Amino acid sequence: MSRSTTPLTAAGPRPGAAAPSGATPRLEVEGLTVTFGGLTALDDVGFAVGDGEVVALIGPNGAGKTTVFNVVCGLVRPRAGSVRIDGRPAPAATSRLQGHGVARTLQGLGLFSGMTVAENVLVPLSGRERRSEDGRALAAAALERLDLLHTADAVVDALPYPERKRVALARALVTNPRLLLLDEPAGGLGAEDIAGLAHVVRGVVASGSSVLLVEHHVDFVMEVADRVVVLDFGRVVACGTPDEVRSDPAVEAAYLGLEAAR
Repeated sequence: MSRSTTPLTAAGPRPGAAAPSGATPRLEVEGLTVTFGGLTALDDVGFAVGDGEVVALIGPNGAGKTTVFNVVCGLVRPRAGSVRIDGRPAPAATSRLQGHGVARTLQGLGLFSGMTVAENVLVPLSGRERRSEDGRALAAAALERLDLLHTADAVVDALPYPERKRVALARALVTNPRLLLLDEPAGGLGAEDIAGLAHVVRGVVASGSSVLLVEHHVDFVMEVADRVVVLDFGRVVACGTPDEVRSDPAVEAAYLGLEAAR
């Protein structure tokens, strides 16, 4: 059965799409439309991430979640729409994200084989910072935050996957980003590690960062997110608090292939 493509609301602001406060959003995505040949990957997608807020993007495979991330990071140029970070246009290149206070993790970890844990965590810092006492202190703080300080001198390849996953997160945290983009952070983790990850995400927000995450583990999302944006066929079909989204028939339609209740 095909999934319903009927949006939750008619034209105009969708419930929960805007950040809850009147302050400038940490991240604001407006009217994103992306096409690849004849395929529309995103169709008028908009939402915001407020200061100190966790917003999750969820949806079935192919819904457009990763495309949103790639637009925010400057890897994909939209046909229409805009992305603003702290009220300024987002950079057009991934290499400039850090200067805008943004860090991201990757689905595939992206760690450097043959290097130690500490060396991997130091990568986002400038060459001078990497060699400085301050840089080493930043790396140690990021590793301690994730209970990895004891692994600092170990070659990263020797660590089990859950620990390598945490190393990738420590590398993102070493720059103390104002906005942290997490691409399937719970992927490949067991229940105990996911619980630990939820604790880390809450700690990141408590320290002053905002978080946008893409994730398939819905239970994890419902635990850590302040608001959830649901994509299906490249469109926002629901947006709201976890409780609002959990009970929305459009979300059931997206995940289970049922016709949304009218």
